[in-house]
Amino acid sequence: MENTVSNQLATLGHPQRLSVFRMLMRRIPDRVAAGDLADALDIKPSTLSNYLNALQRSGLVVQERSGTSLLYSVELKNVQQMLGFLLNDCCRGRPDICMPQEQGKDKMTDRKFNVLFICVGNSARSIFAESLLRDIAGDRFNVYSAGTQPYSELNPFALQVLKDKGHDTDLLRSKNVAEFSGPEAPELDFVFTVCNKAANEECPAWDGQPISGHWGMEDPVKAEGTDAEKSLAFQNAYGALKRRIQAFTSLPVESLDRIALQSAVDDIGRENFEDAK
Repeated sequence: MENTVSNQLATLGHPQRLSVFRMLMRRIPDRVAAGDLADALDIKPSTLSNYLNALQRSGLVVQERSGTSLLYSVELKNVQQMLGFLLNDCCRGRPDICMPQEQGKDKMTDRKFNVLFICVGNSARSIFAESLLRDIAGDRFNVYSAGTQPYSELNPFALQVLKDKGHDTDLLRSKNVAEFSGPEAPELDFVFTVCNKAANEECPAWDGQPISGHWGMEDPVKAEGTDAEKSLAFQNAYGALKRRIQAFTSLPVESLDRIALQSAVDDIGRENFEDAK
């Protein structure tokens, strides 16, 4: 085990290999195409291939074929073993000296939880998620949304869908994710990215180590065709998010420990809700 961990740490010691690994960690539970990684990290495909091969040899990343595409994901079991070795051997099993204090919190407390949904523009998908969770869960959550590069206005098709579904849109606005960092920001319990591009980008290091989830889905803003066809894309995005939000609100948040809750959030991200209405 010691030799294996030493090799894994040496592999991650290269800055760009580490950036590839971090990207795949942020995209859990997705399997990511090599082309997407190259574009997001601005790395030449041939160079990226070398990095991915090194990560595979160390057991930190696995490759799967889907049609003509090669998809990559983190080998979580091996990552957990590596971290477990560092904690149990190097730190002698003392999380108080090797891990941030917040990690000691086993269960969520019985209070109103703060949830943030992030996408790039904060004009459609994250706005849908904010509205859905607020209306479905009632007083259980304080709900926010933000964008890494927010538009100045909400998408009109998104607003129409929300109005047609009976949501109150008066207080909705596009916000920058920077509003949710700093001493005046709410301490977040959950942070969800609802688009791949937002998951690819660097976000603040959230205070309190919130549970995070990646629920990536197609951007309805990019839909082409007639207004009816564009409207359908927004309807489908709303439906897919509604199913995920319903699954999330059904979780016994107060009684699950952090590991079980994180696993449940990841499972929701793996579900295919694209055909939901």
